[in-house]
Amino acid sequence: MAKSPKRISPKNCKTPEEALKHIELIYNAHVEFLREQFKGFVKGELKDQRFRGFYPYARISTKLARRQDTRLSYGFAARPGTYSTTLTRPDIFDHYFIEQFRHIIKNHEVPIEIGVSDTPIPLHFALGEGFHLEGDLSSEQLASLPDMFDVPNLNIMDDEIANSRHIPAPGEDLPLSLFTAPRVDISLQRLKHYCGTPASHFQNFVIFTNYQFYIDEFIEIGQKKAGKGGFDEFTGPDTAGRLPQMPAYHLKCKNGKGITMVNIGVGPSNAKTITDHIAVLRPHAWMMLGHCAGLRSSQSLGDYVLAHGYLRQDHVLDDDLPTEIPVPALAEVQQALEKAVSEICGFDGYDIKKVMRTGTVATTDDRNWEIRSSTQQNKRLSQSRAIAMDMESGTIAANGFRFRVPYGALLCVSDRPLHGQLKLPGMADSFYRQRVKQHLQVGLRAMEMLRDLEPEKLHSRKLRSFDEVAFQ
Repeated sequence: MAKSPKRISPKNCKTPEEALKHIELIYNAHVEFLREQFKGFVKGELKDQRFRGFYPYARISTKLARRQDTRLSYGFAARPGTYSTTLTRPDIFDHYFIEQFRHIIKNHEVPIEIGVSDTPIPLHFALGEGFHLEGDLSSEQLASLPDMFDVPNLNIMDDEIANSRHIPAPGEDLPLSLFTAPRVDISLQRLKHYCGTPASHFQNFVIFTNYQFYIDEFIEIGQKKAGKGGFDEFTGPDTAGRLPQMPAYHLKCKNGKGITMVNIGVGPSNAKTITDHIAVLRPHAWMMLGHCAGLRSSQSLGDYVLAHGYLRQDHVLDDDLPTEIPVPALAEVQQALEKAVSEICGFDGYDIKKVMRTGTVATTDDRNWEIRSSTQQNKRLSQSRAIAMDMESGTIAANGFRFRVPYGALLCVSDRPLHGQLKLPGMADSFYRQRVKQHLQVGLRAMEMLRDLEPEKLHSRKLRSFDEVAFQ
């Protein structure tokens, strides 16, 4: 029989703060128990004994499906029933939990039940992002580890809830959130691996780019803004070693209202990978700032493209979000980006068309799409009314849609291959250095506008499914 921490009774909490306190009590007790037992395991003091810690859960039971404000897109149960979820890392999600509980208590006038779930905490997650078992244990210890501690179970880490395909078993609670605790924990580990910074550094407003030029400029801006205008500090990966695959930099504010920027590199696979993991942090918005191929003869190098639709030829999300499902533009993000272009570039009204075009962006998984036969390819691009081609924007928007994270893309035309202007080394470097500063200023200004909105006004009802979870 497995040994576990001393029993902590469930508690019906009438305030968000009370619920958070009980979550912290349970989580910290079970994680600390696993860490203490692991110390004994490393020293060789534990024999023929299994040790288990468990995640806390949150549960509500509602008799009425209601919300006091029908404009709200989250914070209420879609129909009467019992809803629950497992929870992790209250040190990261404290403000998030309080916000979600506040709306649920307000809308349904029911307590939040907090207790110990039957979902075990894998030892890897209890030890945190900075510990690597493979580097700190002998081969014999690694072999015996699963006999004594729980290890990650991929069978309970899928995205079926987010994909709107989850069907509860008879008698099972309905889901309260998009992600279970183990699914969150594996993403927190992966974020440190891919981005080189702890998940706790990530902010609620995220910019993705595919060029280091943007990161260089963001670092310069971030270092100047740190400690001013409400920004507390600027952080990034340790540059003493080799940079991670997708380095992330953070201009931090209290309560996570700062801006994170990630260099995702090139391609839809990277775009899906990183958004799969950042999504568990429940950011308030993410957007793509990068370069694209302009497809229209009326476009010039340096023009902006504001995506209002996506021709998805990236294929990495076809199983999770079929291409026949439309990915709509979100008014709040679109308006912020258009206003930011107007402010930074100095154009108003009709004149903004001189520097920006709004339309469909085609996202491909083929970096050499230009050298395919043009007959069939150009026909499809023309039918879709596409105005630009890139390799990330459609993927980032589709995963935003899938995970209910407000999304957008503002691209800059860096070549026009259909019109004889190819992206070649000398021209590309010169162009990037000229345009990056202004483009990034536009993106940062748009994020400032979105930061000024209350979360209730930013999160859109159009991203919610029929039987949506209560947590945003």
